Amino acid sequence: MLETLDAPAVRTWCRLALSALGQAREEIDALNVYPVPDGDTGTNLFLTVESATAAVEQCFEQTALQAAPRAAGQAAAPEAPPALATAVKAMAKGALLGARGNSGVILAQLLRGMAEVLAAQGGGPQPLRQALARGAAAAYQAVADPVEGTLLTVARSAAEAADRSAGPLTEVAATAYQAARVALLRTPGQLAVLAQAGVVDAGGRGLVAVLGALADAVAGRQPMGPVARGEDLPTGAPGHGGHGGHTCADEAERLPGHPAFEVIYLLDAPDAALPRLRADLAALGDSLVVGGGDGLWNVHVHVDDAGAAVEAGLAAGRPHRIRITHFAEAATRAGAGPGAGSGPTERAVLSVVTGAGLAELCRTAGAAVLAADPDAPPSSAELAAAVRRCGAREVIVLLNDPELRAGAGAAAEQLRDEGVRIAVLPTRSPVQGLAALAVHEAGRRFDEDVVAMTSAAGATRYAELAVAEGESWTMAGVCQAGDVLGLIDGDVAVIGPGIAETGAEVLSRMLAAGGELVTLVLGDGAPEDLAEHLVAHARRQRPEVDTMVFAGGQESAPLLIGVE
Repeated sequence: MLETLDAPAVRTWCRLALSALGQAREEIDALNVYPVPDGDTGTNLFLTVESATAAVEQCFEQTALQAAPRAAGQAAAPEAPPALATAVKAMAKGALLGARGNSGVILAQLLRGMAEVLAAQGGGPQPLRQALARGAAAAYQAVADPVEGTLLTVARSAAEAADRSAGPLTEVAATAYQAARVALLRTPGQLAVLAQAGVVDAGGRGLVAVLGALADAVAGRQPMGPVARGEDLPTGAPGHGGHGGHTCADEAERLPGHPAFEVIYLLDAPDAALPRLRADLAALGDSLVVGGGDGLWNVHVHVDDAGAAVEAGLAAGRPHRIRITHFAEAATRAGAGPGAGSGPTERAVLSVVTGAGLAELCRTAGAAVLAADPDAPPSSAELAAAVRRCGAREVIVLLNDPELRAGAGAAAEQLRDEGVRIAVLPTRSPVQGLAALAVHEAGRRFDEDVVAMTSAAGATRYAELAVAEGESWTMAGVCQAGDVLGLIDGDVAVIGPGIAETGAEVLSRMLAAGGELVTLVLGDGAPEDLAEHLVAHARRQRPEVDTMVFAGGQESAPLLIGVE
């Protein structure tokens, strides 16, 4: 447990918040009925926190580079994290630059308010109380017409409860989180549209995840418990039986009563230009939120005249990263789902892999490739950019890593808004991706192709070898540094002394359940005779099984195994 919030804790907070929002993204999207039922609040909050997290990670990288030895042979200095002020300022600016939608801009402004206090006063219990209060106040100030029963109410309730807490840092954070939960459950009684739909506020639900991640980070809980993920958090309004059968698409009929467009842009402008900008935009529409400071602002508004909203920004300064969304089209897409639509198809498959050999295998099978760094998985923006580079109207994405699902889901939402028909196959290993590629047929209907590829991947059991970095408890017992771990379907099943012995034991266990085809993908640094040893082992155990061997070149695992 921490007594004082520091930069590593801020980094952990961002990571846990991103994970929590990734897991809850679809749930939060489905809760989204206010201010407009466009089904994107969870996605917008995820993208906002993803940008904040990336900024904090970059802050750590820059600090490490600055501390690197300058002369050849000079001993490396112990790694020192950045200062708390540097980390929280990076978090706030990252959130501002990446803020999406109404809730995203409000959350970014809340984080900015918190950062101002923490940077000036440090990370003790009293500064955290004041930071939560400043964050809530900043969020309210960013909104032209604050409405209760929203993220704002949840933020204020959390701050007020934290202010009454006289305990240490962990108690302050936990108190804020628990108060946010209670406030969230009260939102349907404060906002009629929520009560009618039988849901709690979507933005407030997202803030509960963020504050739960903060409580977990300062308490030293990793991976975080169910509190931040909301596993025991009711999402339906009291008396309405869960979601009440409503989603954002069910509320689409309300769209005629709302402005037609959402306009959001970054704005370089002096503080003095903001009052006039706010007045001009308030006259054009509603849901006006302006966050930021120090000459950089994030502007969000709902209007019927999108051009006039941009012109107001031009009058104030320099607008850039301009995004305009037509609500009726967004709601239709949300209700139709990822498999909707028809028409001419130009289809591509995008495979996310590490290792030059795996990349070449996928290209040979007809897929586009996104080369991933095992230490820095691609962000949702990088995934979306890779899909765009495919230049296809229909794209099937093979993730080959369960950790990419949240970011891929957020990227898919963006791409559907751009008219791309996309299906993200949750392949958990490159060997499942190769199995899916083997049955891909571009001439089939899109849905049929997705089903066939999903079935092939699901019928492939997967395993990998890894080398333990230290002593640890696993499902197979205690391992020591240097032990070889055999993971089957994601769980440690074998602990062995060497790669060849462990690989053979893993293969035996997989073949015991049957199989027709074994795929071995050798990683970088795998023993030269490993393939020959394992092929002979498979032949002795199951003579009827075919075995295929590929040089994958991946650094993350010396061996990948697939059994179909």
